[in-house]
Amino acid sequence: MDIKRGKVLVVDDDEDVLHAAQLFLKQHILLVQTERDPGKIPTLMRQENFDVILLDMNFTRDMTSGQEGIHWLQKILTLDPAAVVVLITAYGDVSLAVQAMKEGASDFVLKPWQNEKLLATLSAALNLRQSRLEIDNLRSRQQVLSADLDLPFTEFIGSSQPVQKLFSTIEKVARTNANVLLLGENGTGKELVARALHRKSSRAAEVFISVDMGAISETLFESELFGHVKGAFTDAKTDRRGRFELASGGTLFLDEIGNLTLGLQSKILKALETRQITPVGSNKFIDIDIRLICATNVPIHEMVAHNEFRQDLLYRINTVEIFLPPLRERAEDIPLLVDHFLKNYARKYSKKVQGVSATTMKKLLSYHWPGNVRELKHALERAIIMSESALLQPDDFFFPNKDIRDEKLIIKNYNLDEVEKSVIQKALDKYLGNISKTAQELGLTRASLYRRMEKHGL
Repeated sequence: MDIKRGKVLVVDDDEDVLHAAQLFLKQHILLVQTERDPGKIPTLMRQENFDVILLDMNFTRDMTSGQEGIHWLQKILTLDPAAVVVLITAYGDVSLAVQAMKEGASDFVLKPWQNEKLLATLSAALNLRQSRLEIDNLRSRQQVLSADLDLPFTEFIGSSQPVQKLFSTIEKVARTNANVLLLGENGTGKELVARALHRKSSRAAEVFISVDMGAISETLFESELFGHVKGAFTDAKTDRRGRFELASGGTLFLDEIGNLTLGLQSKILKALETRQITPVGSNKFIDIDIRLICATNVPIHEMVAHNEFRQDLLYRINTVEIFLPPLRERAEDIPLLVDHFLKNYARKYSKKVQGVSATTMKKLLSYHWPGNVRELKHALERAIIMSESALLQPDDFFFPNKDIRDEKLIIKNYNLDEVEKSVIQKALDKYLGNISKTAQELGLTRASLYRRMEKHGL
């Protein structure tokens, strides 16, 4: 250790041992404190946060059994479960030191010690202490975040009857391990509901893995979902765990599942039926334990009727179906949503926007919102960025004609950006915000369409 770091407490009833430790360690350790009486350990620990405690195994009360050392080891770990204790022991007591390590000691050094060995042991112990503190900090942060997230459906705003019914359904279903299929138009908040189901389930402390099935190419599907082993294909330079394995013990959310081809559907079905996966290039089966939540904005039951989606897979994924209402069917929630997004974006962009005018609210309430809450959110973000007034006005928003999907494309402005924006908006309106169908109509990938929508504030 070139730079002094850490705080070390040395506890030994041998004055010579304490003196030798103090002389050597003060060259490398930021704070070295020594103590002959182990009875003072609790007081010292309350006064200082020690990174490592060097603890003798035997004291004057019990010179040979080492039980007094184990007693104080247990006491230390009771006071601070993250404490790192390194035992000081004689050569003949190695078996006792091993027993103490089973009780929670991190390591041991033999006395008389070699300075290099002691320094290496302390360096490793300091690193261990830092890791434990970081883990505790992350765990605490996670608990705080979980507590915040457990507020009733954070970010899913609404008090309308359809939303209250949705909340009630979530409460009932979340406590089970049933597979859930979320149905609804694009932008209605299906991932928010999936996360709420996870947070309120018995798996809440485990991982939530979200996969956009529409964004995974068919060639990489098996690798992404089931993983691969090194050498399975040209670019497989290392082993890689798939999403199913990563989600094991927790919740796997498969978004846009209606976009899968029949061939890919059969692979998903096999994994769900056997509760096992096989990484690409491997013959080894891996057991999985997932709670599955799927979502789609396509009429999946109609797809089954037209042999475009496997009926047996639908049976597997829709033990419970939850329908998310479009925004136009819960328009009374729009003022709440506007207030929520307005406050967030005004703070984000340091704007002094305080609200929307009565005329603007009337416009927002009368618009049909084909892109649902996502469209409203993007519209408010754009309006706040562009507006210079305290109250947002109708001119701050772009409101397409409600019947625009019935019109032919008439170019009145030859600015390419404006033409592109208009064409995208018309296609979105035509397919009621369905991104997959809109992208197909425009000859774009979903990712390309999203980039253009973000560019134009749609």
